[in-house]
Amino acid sequence: MAYQKLQGYRAAAVTPSNTDFIPSVMNGIIDGCVLYIGTAGDITVQTVGGDTVLFANHPIGYMPVQVKQVFATGTAASNIVAIW
Repeated sequence: MAYQKLQGYRAAAVTPSNTDFIPSVMNGIIDGCVLYIGTAGDITVQTVGGDTVLFANHPIGYMPVQVKQVFATGTAASNIVAIW
């Protein structure tokens, strides 16, 4: 049986922005990442599939959705970390 690695191998702090995507630390291509939310609150993201979604009152912890942008507008959560 094959072993699937579920842990991330790179991480970087995220600054919410209404204009900028989360830059990839891998190859410069915007290929998405999962997020760790360090301080609970609303978070508005754009998924890799192109959907803009508000996650209301997201708790501290992981957000297992592939995202490429965290918007400043609509985001009160903080201490956000991107994980690849």
